[in-house]
Amino acid sequence: MNKLKTNTPPDGFLKYTLQVNASPYQGESADLAFGFANAVVAKGHVLHRVFFYRDGVYHALGELLPSEEEVAKISRWSKLAETSGVDLGICSAAAQRRGVWAPGGESRLAQGFRVAGLALLAESIIETDRLLVFG
Repeated sequence: MNKLKTNTPPDGFLKYTLQVNASPYQGESADLAFGFANAVVAKGHVLHRVFFYRDGVYHALGELLPSEEEVAKISRWSKLAETSGVDLGICSAAAQRRGVWAPGGESRLAQGFRVAGLALLAESIIETDRLLVFG
């Protein structure tokens, strides 16, 4: 099993975990989460993990296509993971119930996302200084 590296923030900086419960197009929670994630990275703090739970697992659905007027809210998380190295985990049970993921099935996940259990969220909470929940 791959063990992700744990980053230690420099003195005076914090290590964050974000939990996103809202779907990409459900209110402002998803936009606030993404804006906060970018601010954490821009300020030099460590964004350890973003965990997508409940309807938040829809962020990982690679085949979700927004209309022309909407921002591509899926690809922005993939780009953030690529540029900052943040781990994007989705709850396996929530993803399975919503048809985003099926054990042993073809992956429908967007780039940078991985399926995990709530144990990963618990581990992340223990390893970081702050947990912020959106949605």
